[in-house]
Amino acid sequence: MRKNLQSGSRLRPVDLARGNGLSTQAIRNYEEAGILPAAGRTPHGYRIYTSLHAGALRAFLALVPGHGHRTATSIMRAVNQGAVDAAFRLIDESHAQLLADRQTVQAVESALRDLEPTAAPEPGSEPAAVSGPCGTFIGPLAGELGIRPATLRKWESAGLVRPRRDPLTGYRVYDEADVRDVRLAHQLRRGGYLLEQIAPLIAQVRAAGGLEPLEAALCDWRGRLCARGRAMLAGAAELEAYLRERVDGNTGPAQ
Repeated sequence: MRKNLQSGSRLRPVDLARGNGLSTQAIRNYEEAGILPAAGRTPHGYRIYTSLHAGALRAFLALVPGHGHRTATSIMRAVNQGAVDAAFRLIDESHAQLLADRQTVQAVESALRDLEPTAAPEPGSEPAAVSGPCGTFIGPLAGELGIRPATLRKWESAGLVRPRRDPLTGYRVYDEADVRDVRLAHQLRRGGYLLEQIAPLIAQVRAAGGLEPLEAALCDWRGRLCARGRAMLAGAAELEAYLRERVDGNTGPAQ
């Protein structure tokens, strides 16, 4: 479609729709949302679109995979209103979020590498972290990690760990999965992560069924981040083309 359009070409809503696998109603909705510049009108009130609108549509559709529908809409609306700085700030925020997501993946991967497997007990002895027949109590676990029991209680309040209570004594009892979560939280805290940042990661470990399945999930996560980064590059290229066309045509919103 790009090759066949001249700067002054007149297009109908159906021309834009068919070229991008959309409905004519979607084109009208995009115009009303500010994604497309306002269309001209024929004497009978029919919308007239041009190559500029086609460029705006290409830019928006290219921005969505990298930035999401809502942010892509805000970017295009800002551009069409002449607030290019605001559009660039939205793009910067998306890139900052992508970087933060990459850092989160790296932190989790680092924490997984740093987790030391619990040493197998000598025959006839108990593992160092176990103080009861079905798990470990808060004191020995805190001592093993070099933290205070109060810290483990704080992590429990934040949802990082969910020890059960001994029905006779009421003491907290940490099973193998709890110890795993505590160790992961400990590594992430040492890496500077806040409790509210760690909680969803612990939840992912639980949902994955442990650390080993999470490694596959992290690999998939890295792949999706790379795809998002490439999509941002593609969106930037189409947006730059649209900005050039606006400047070349000295175009504001169509009247």
